[in-house]
Amino acid sequence: MLWKAILCRSCARRLPREVLWRVALGARHASSSTLGVERIRNIGISAHIDSGKTTLTERVLFYTGRISAMHEVRGKDNVGATMDSMELERQRGITIQSAATYTTWKDTNINIIDTPGHVDFTIEVERALRVLDGAVLVLCAVGGVQSQTLTVNRQMNRYNVPRIAFINKLDRLGANPDRVLQQMRAKLHQNAAMIHVPIGLEAHHKGVVDIVRNRAVYFSGEFGTEVTEGDVPTNLVDLVSKRRKELIEQLAEVDDGLAEIFLSDQEPTVQDIMAAIHRSVVARKFTPVLLGSALKNKGVQLMLDAVLNYLPKPSEVENFAIDNTNGGEQVPLNSARDGSQPCVALSFKLEAGRFGQLTYIRMYQGSLKRGDTLSNTRTGKKVKVSRLVQMHANKMEDISEAHSGDICALFGVECASGDTFVSSDAPQYTMESIHVPDPVISLAIRPEKKTDLDQFSKGIGRFQREDPTFKVTFDPESKEVGSSCSVVLSETLNFFPNSFCRQSCREWVSFIWKYMQRGSVQSTAVLV
Repeated sequence: MLWKAILCRSCARRLPREVLWRVALGARHASSSTLGVERIRNIGISAHIDSGKTTLTERVLFYTGRISAMHEVRGKDNVGATMDSMELERQRGITIQSAATYTTWKDTNINIIDTPGHVDFTIEVERALRVLDGAVLVLCAVGGVQSQTLTVNRQMNRYNVPRIAFINKLDRLGANPDRVLQQMRAKLHQNAAMIHVPIGLEAHHKGVVDIVRNRAVYFSGEFGTEVTEGDVPTNLVDLVSKRRKELIEQLAEVDDGLAEIFLSDQEPTVQDIMAAIHRSVVARKFTPVLLGSALKNKGVQLMLDAVLNYLPKPSEVENFAIDNTNGGEQVPLNSARDGSQPCVALSFKLEAGRFGQLTYIRMYQGSLKRGDTLSNTRTGKKVKVSRLVQMHANKMEDISEAHSGDICALFGVECASGDTFVSSDAPQYTMESIHVPDPVISLAIRPEKKTDLDQFSKGIGRFQREDPTFKVTFDPESKEVGSSCSVVLSETLNFFPNSFCRQSCREWVSFIWKYMQRGSVQSTAVLV
């Protein structure tokens, strides 16, 4: 996509008519019923702290026309990034809770979940990756593979999530993407290869060379919207040729189709290489590495193209459910969006909003319409869907129906994270649960007033439903509630209650006690 102008509220620049139309509609995707499964992608953006995840998501929303102006994390305009909707997130400049949105790129609907990078909020990453078909692993060109990168990589492996890698911040001093690639191979044990070569680094970063197409891509303009292509710079011809051979050799090791072409001494076409990358990524045998700088508006459009070309469609990911009525047999789910199959959906995140409990669900099979009745396979209760919405950060858009592959939210449904919903007349299927890490903080809490006991109990119950890491016990001796939780709860409560402890003797000791009694001689006693 090539834009000649862009709109910014602080400056009266004008947009082309077709872009104005997209922004006015909020980049609203086509009706869910008209979209084929091949035109849907469900992705997450995950990384270590301060690798640029939220900044990258902000650029994605801007270039796809979902938002009309870009804002930075803890920006000077006091607005903040779109996906950081909590006031605490904007104050601290970090992502605390995962946020969902959707947008359209080249007639394909992309559902995006922006996840936190701090280990304290790892449950948010865990339950997001559980329902996603693919992911973008963001790495810093300076920091490389860091501690939380290892954690996120393990979580992606746990749920068999295919991924592409995006090495960000090529504009920073000390940027070294080659070193990051070696760390990916050594520390993450990934079969990774670059599909881009940088055109300059640090302050001289201008663009990238697409190795697959053998074309140089430059990003210019105030917001990086002017994308131009040209021949490979003369000083990079040898390096690009070398990297292209490495890419083909690594793909030939994991893809039979390209291996046949390679062994027959033929030169693979662009379509052959792209198809081999797609097959290898879906099979989780290869990780393509892209380059850019989200803050400087470079490389984001190519990353969006890679999401469409290399990450899997919902139909290319095998999902299974457990049939509780047939002895726990595993049943494959059908991703067809024609509504011919019974509905199967998984709740993966809960929020307490102004209109009641908001339940995020991923549709795995069938369709769901407003007014339908669902059955919670854990509790056996039937619930009616009174309101169905799609989320854009903290904003909601009402929809009439959702189909297999969609990520949406329900209102007024009492459930817990990880519950499975099926059609009221469907078999009692249960989806694989979400892995819950062990809590890291234990506290003793109690209300200040006895009159607050009812509200206190309701609050504890709400936290239990929203946060799977939140465990509650009751001590009959101290009459206090003990809770074990992740640090995200302390961010929500914004205080640390005093902990309860019991004092007792560990061992017997002997000591001399000297005392004085008025009107008598000094006495000394030895206590054993």
